[in-house]
Amino acid sequence: MRIVVSGAAGFIASHMCDRLLAEGHTVVGLDNFLTGASRNLAHLAAEARFSFREQDVTHEFTVEGPVDCVLHMASPASPKDYLEHPIETLDVGSIGTRRTLDLALEKGARYLLTSTSECYGDPAVHPQVETYWGNVNPVGPRSCYDESKRFAEALTMAYHRAHGLRTNIARIFNTYGPRMKLDDGRVVPAFLDRALRGLPMTIFGDGSQTRSFCYVSDLVDGLFRLMGSDERYPVNLGNPCEMTIREFAERIRRLTGSRSELSSEPLPEDDPRQRQPDITKARNLLGWEPRVDLDEGLAKTAEYFQGLVLAAES
Repeated sequence: MRIVVSGAAGFIASHMCDRLLAEGHTVVGLDNFLTGASRNLAHLAAEARFSFREQDVTHEFTVEGPVDCVLHMASPASPKDYLEHPIETLDVGSIGTRRTLDLALEKGARYLLTSTSECYGDPAVHPQVETYWGNVNPVGPRSCYDESKRFAEALTMAYHRAHGLRTNIARIFNTYGPRMKLDDGRVVPAFLDRALRGLPMTIFGDGSQTRSFCYVSDLVDGLFRLMGSDERYPVNLGNPCEMTIREFAERIRRLTGSRSELSSEPLPEDDPRQRQPDITKARNLLGWEPRVDLDEGLAKTAEYFQGLVLAAES
């Protein structure tokens, strides 16, 4: 297939490009580099089946030639990024989703939207199942991201119902791995960066809030399987192995052999207290579940970040 990937220079999307190429497909990558990084695609420079175009998908555009599938993966995804770019985040979830849906409609292509577990907000249901409607503050500081994705899901379903477009929606939970940014602001790069440099690791609140961490190759495998499925409603993709943030910090200290102390700061507004996916649907429909052990995935990620730390210090 010939597949268009928006946000191709981003963390997860760049790995998705690798997987699609490995499966024999041709990929057209789009990105405006608001939060993506060209280095994430540098290894594909000589790949004949990969082409790239600098493109803001909130602006009118098309892609020449046939297109079999459109993957809309463009959006700031870390709190640091979407709090710095709230309007752009809302635009890519609304206008960008409309533009990419129109492209799929024009080309008669299938369509996959990467949504987020943030649609569940600070959940009152645990673990989170796809039928839960969420507990989201629509006017809080995080709402630019939460509501952009909720709107994107609604728009995707509207195109499916109104035009018969073949669509898929993935709700992605916390994902980690190489190509994350050191200054991402999310817990994995923040903890690893500080641990590798022997600096205090900041825990927000008392550290009892929970997260579930999925290695990027597992997540990409779930997206690839979902892309070929007939499921039109959202599907959770994430690792159900839940732990507290304090436990996670201790795990990283042991893994890196760091002597970093743990410090505390107040919990940010609307920060979810619990986050764990129910992946029953993905197991049953896609035959998918995470396979990479947390220590194995963190070791690979730490190696990548060690290279970034050394480069920054040289």
